[in-house]
Amino acid sequence: MGSLAVGIILAVLAPLIITANVLVAIALLRLIWKTGNKGHYFVLNLAAADAMVGLSVVSLVKDEFFEHFHPPQIFCVLRMAFVTCSSAASILSLTLVACYRHLAIRKPLRYIQLVTGTRVGLHLLGLWLLAAVVGFLPVLVPDFQISLQKKCSFFGVFHLSYMLIVSCVGFFPALFLFIYLYCDMLKIASVHVQQIREVERAGLARSSTSDMKAMRTVAMLIGCFVLSWLPFFIAGIVQTVCTECFPHKVVDSYLWLLGLCNSLLNPLIYSYWQKDVRRQLSQLAAAVKREVLHLGTGRCFPSRSTKSVPTVSRLQLQD
Repeated sequence: MGSLAVGIILAVLAPLIITANVLVAIALLRLIWKTGNKGHYFVLNLAAADAMVGLSVVSLVKDEFFEHFHPPQIFCVLRMAFVTCSSAASILSLTLVACYRHLAIRKPLRYIQLVTGTRVGLHLLGLWLLAAVVGFLPVLVPDFQISLQKKCSFFGVFHLSYMLIVSCVGFFPALFLFIYLYCDMLKIASVHVQQIREVERAGLARSSTSDMKAMRTVAMLIGCFVLSWLPFFIAGIVQTVCTECFPHKVVDSYLWLLGLCNSLLNPLIYSYWQKDVRRQLSQLAAAVKREVLHLGTGRCFPSRSTKSVPTVSRLQLQD
């Protein structure tokens, strides 16, 4: 019954993750096309990584509904490696978003000069290479694999030592970096507010408002990231030391599901808190609504005559 519940949650969660991130990605593409802001590429990359998380989860739904179904070892390893790679890319994308938002607040005058297309492309390429190495490390190093004896899952096919490496090299450094960046942004923003109150310049006031809104979004992203993934990684590390401290299914299914929810929360946060993204989504929804109404009107009146109605000129009326 537990596997059935997890399967139902995955079956609902996967399409929601994919749909939400695709919509945000479309909105960001429209925004990039209109403004040319290269900083949006990092949020677009976050949406792409989260959409990949949803796609990777789709392949695991069948295993939850059919408890006695055991895929071949290599298939399970590759599938879980793809899930881990996508999740790592999502976490690294959050890190880049925080880093560049920090750069925009700390060096606002040089931000446009520093954020070049080449630099953005190199950072995104390095991000995906690192995510691929982290995710597919058990494929490259077979010692991190264990013999599949039950359903295909993270701890069902990966060794506990791999969990330690992922936690110590990936998750906790990213978490500490998030905390440092947010605290530093908070300090900078507070200084800006004090300066504005002293000089009372409207231009700086608008800039500070933008900084505070950006900080609020970053804070929401960091908070949801911590609440989603921290229980899984803490329980995973504890399980490597004490295998009986946590029920295996709690860590491998429910806490892991909580982490996957982060890929759904990210696009929801951006679509709600970011005014530009929200405006693009509203325009997109309005365009779709107009198209649907147009098609519906055409279907309701299929037999309307296409013959031209003779016009009556003013001279004819006078006659």
